[in-house]
Amino acid sequence: MLLTMRRVPGKSGPGHLRFRDHGRQYRLYRSHGKAAVKVIGMRAEALERLEVFVGEWVLEARFPGAEPVLARTWFEWALDRQFLVQRTENPVAEAPDGLMIVSTDPQTGAYTQHYYDSRGVVRLYAMTLAAGTWTLTRESADFTPLDFGQRYTGTFSADLNAITGGWEMRLPDADWAPDFVLNYRRATSADS
Repeated sequence: MLLTMRRVPGKSGPGHLRFRDHGRQYRLYRSHGKAAVKVIGMRAEALERLEVFVGEWVLEARFPGAEPVLARTWFEWALDRQFLVQRTENPVAEAPDGLMIVSTDPQTGAYTQHYYDSRGVVRLYAMTLAAGTWTLTRESADFTPLDFGQRYTGTFSADLNAITGGWEMRLPDADWAPDFVLNYRRATSADS
């Protein structure tokens, strides 16, 4: 591995040593008396923006012509805060439980959501999070054939404790059409 290292002018010590590997930027620092490395730059900024999701949420899904369905989802950091993991449990047999892992591109900070569910479905979604809006989009086949496109758009409330949104679908040669509503609200002690 070839590293390009530079020392911050006028500074010394491990907290001021930065290096780059294939576009990734790192900072060397001390943690509990040991040398450690922290990702900095675009990827680190992208990971930091995901903090808004961390915690337990109550989901409300509303399908046309059906009663609302409540479910639970948890977002938590994994592998030293390099990935955001989401786990969803649904009480309705027809709705799958899910495991989603959000990763960031080392050079651009762009997000990808890796989706897995209890039906054995595996998908990749392009994800964005900007100006209080969260999107997930799938428009090409990946691990699962693409019979239709999918897009989720959710908007955070001002206090960041709710996400109001919905899924859309697009059949081949058609426009996007509403599929179902999916809203999130942070769980409270009253939800236990």
